[in-house]
Amino acid sequence: MTHDAYPDSLIRDILKSVKRIALVGASANEARPSWIVTKYLIDRGYDVIPVNPGLAGQTILGKTVYAALKDIPGPIDMVEIFRNSQAAGPITDEALALDPLPKVIWMQLSVRNDEAAARAEAKGVTVIMNRCPKIEYGRLSGEIGWQGINSRILSSKKPVLAGKGFQKLTIHRPGT
Repeated sequence: MTHDAYPDSLIRDILKSVKRIALVGASANEARPSWIVTKYLIDRGYDVIPVNPGLAGQTILGKTVYAALKDIPGPIDMVEIFRNSQAAGPITDEALALDPLPKVIWMQLSVRNDEAAARAEAKGVTVIMNRCPKIEYGRLSGEIGWQGINSRILSSKKPVLAGKGFQKLTIHRPGT
């Protein structure tokens, strides 16, 4: 797979199918992007498991922080890497040692490791690099348009709200 561009259908399918996300590089600092993404994904119904060896045993947004992927009980659908490109290699290898394997390894904005991606894809794991699931979810749901950002998606379909409280859109609607 080329990792220079991804079809919207692939990103949408991933975001609709994964439920449990291990976020490696999670931060307890509310100003950090990893904390913001964790909160956003939790608010959209994902079970986000923070991974950070320096914070292991503590909680972030009510979720227990684990030191390593292997410490997380139960299967993981997606490993999101919030570390640099060099660190993505060993983290990918740690993810590939899990049983069962995660369905997806997702590397955050500016994170790209083609060698790690090739190892994961050789084992049947889908890899997304240099993308943010928060931004992609917002773009595909239409939510990002509320901020005046061009989502590159035109639709005559009425947006579906995700639930009660603060208004948020969802990618889980008929026909998407």
